[in-house]
Amino acid sequence: MTSEGPTPGYLVWRLSIRWRVAVDRALAPLGLTHAQYVLLASLYGRERAGARPSQRELADHTGLEALYISKLARALEADGLIERARDPGDTRTVRLSLTAHGREAVTPAIGTVQALLDRLLRPLGGRDAPRAAQFVRDLETLLDAPL
Repeated sequence: MTSEGPTPGYLVWRLSIRWRVAVDRALAPLGLTHAQYVLLASLYGRERAGARPSQRELADHTGLEALYISKLARALEADGLIERARDPGDTRTVRLSLTAHGREAVTPAIGTVQALLDRLLRPLGGRDAPRAAQFVRDLETLLDAPL
């Protein structure tokens, strides 16, 4: 922080940490961590769009490291939440899909996180408010900028 106030980097870091902690706490009663939720919810969304993503595609989509996605996917498979299968066209590629149990687990988790998001964005007027939409555009701009 400078004497003039916190830097944008500090504020992004604080918001990120605050969000992660809030999501972890909200999902704990459902038996999920934030990272597990990110993989499951992303997989759910990709499947609804008609895709069967690879571990690499989910890593790119979520921003998580490919090795971490691989370890997370193995653990979720052991818990019966997802299935991992080699792609017949490229055996180096592992495709992921939700099991019925995985869909049952992620559906209430998505609702829980959406409610949390509503609370987070309330100071900006709510999820559908112009300020929230501008906030999303600003975040996307920052995420798209090379470091």
